[in-house]
Amino acid sequence: MSGTWINLIFDITICLSLLIGAFFLVSGSIGILRFPDVYTRLHAATKSSTLGVAGIMIGAFLFHYVEHDIVSGKLLLGIFFVLLTAPVSGHMISRAAYRAGVPLWEKSVKDEYAEVLKEEQKRQAPDS
Repeated sequence: MSGTWINLIFDITICLSLLIGAFFLVSGSIGILRFPDVYTRLHAATKSSTLGVAGIMIGAFLFHYVEHDIVSGKLLLGIFFVLLTAPVSGHMISRAAYRAGVPLWEKSVKDEYAEVLKEEQKRQAPDS
């Protein structure tokens, strides 16, 4: 560290980014173990992994930029694709689980999606 204030601020920002990313990854892992059903576990896995991996990649990007004067396009693309694909994949997995008949937790909120699916099936059914 060369001792300038801006380098100190960048170092603190990098450390905070890495710590926040690690916190989200650890809390997501705990959520996967502790939550009661598939849907809440998927929520913990996708939300926390998205924020955790993005935080760590942002910290790595800032480190490479500040310390080595490297703008890493791979890290920027990695951040972009993690932010884009992780929530979509979690949504699709939970939708497939719901349609396969995996039950919700009995203390969860009202299942409004079942009502929407029933109405949709009624509209698509031919009148007899």
